[in-house]
Amino acid sequence: MSDNISMGNQRVLNGFFLSGLSDLPALQLPLFLFFLLIYLLTIIWNSLIIVLIVTGSHLYVPMYFFLGNLAGLDLCCSSVTIPRLLFDLLTKMRKISITECMFQVFFFLLFAISELFLLTIMSYDRYTAICQPLHYTQVMCWKACVQLASIAGCLGLSTTLVHTLCALKLQFCGSDIIESFFCDLPQLFQISCGDTFINLLLILLVGGFVGGGSLILTFLSYIYIFKTVLKMQIKGTRSKVFSTCSSHLTVVFIFYGSLMFNYFQPSSKHFPGDKVVSVFYTAISPLLNPLIYSLRNQDLRNAFRDFVKKNFSNSL
Repeated sequence: MSDNISMGNQRVLNGFFLSGLSDLPALQLPLFLFFLLIYLLTIIWNSLIIVLIVTGSHLYVPMYFFLGNLAGLDLCCSSVTIPRLLFDLLTKMRKISITECMFQVFFFLLFAISELFLLTIMSYDRYTAICQPLHYTQVMCWKACVQLASIAGCLGLSTTLVHTLCALKLQFCGSDIIESFFCDLPQLFQISCGDTFINLLLILLVGGFVGGGSLILTFLSYIYIFKTVLKMQIKGTRSKVFSTCSSHLTVVFIFYGSLMFNYFQPSSKHFPGDKVVSVFYTAISPLLNPLIYSLRNQDLRNAFRDFVKKNFSNSL
């Protein structure tokens, strides 16, 4: 590449090429239309969740406050990667500078890790509501909800800074092709010509501590929740609780499963399924999350009907 700098016998890179999803020219337009549709639906569904929660006074409870935050993080996470993918599919450029690449890594990790902490907080909220109902309003007051959401963001920011600052020290002087459609740490490690031991150790230790700890806390919350639910005598209440909890658990399994596949595999190997998994947690998961919650949530369905009647009944 003409814009790379030669140092001795090595070529120091100052830019990369994203391999994208496919090199077949016939697939570029269909892929563009497919991901454009996914992105538009993601914006619509998540924005609708936020609007319903903000405008529906009966949804002013901690569970929906955190759900609104989750919808916002899904919007941001998807917006970090999908617009760039759409641009590359349309222009076929696929070139990205190291600065742009690092910014993409930073913001994607920030929103993804913050979402990980938020999902843990949501499980604690359900635990408090079901297992300690008499103390729920005191424990999960609005001040506590805002503080917990802020803590999730601060922990996400601090963890992201650790990984990003270490990634800035990487040297790239070999291949300039990132085997993905966006910049992510595992793919950067694959093309780095420097020592990535510290980076991999950070992902193993920090990622394992943060991800593993959050997952353990989530499972512990649901163990106590299920014990409490099984003791309930009213079947209607039991089914409603299971419906709410199963929606959250589904989101947790999808999110954790895809991230663990991407970040906890051998960094020196590239598997054909990597891009599929990347598509899942960058594009599909932010689209599915609001659908999973709204389709199985009577309060949100009622809020949607009220919203339509209030804003569109006259025009119809």
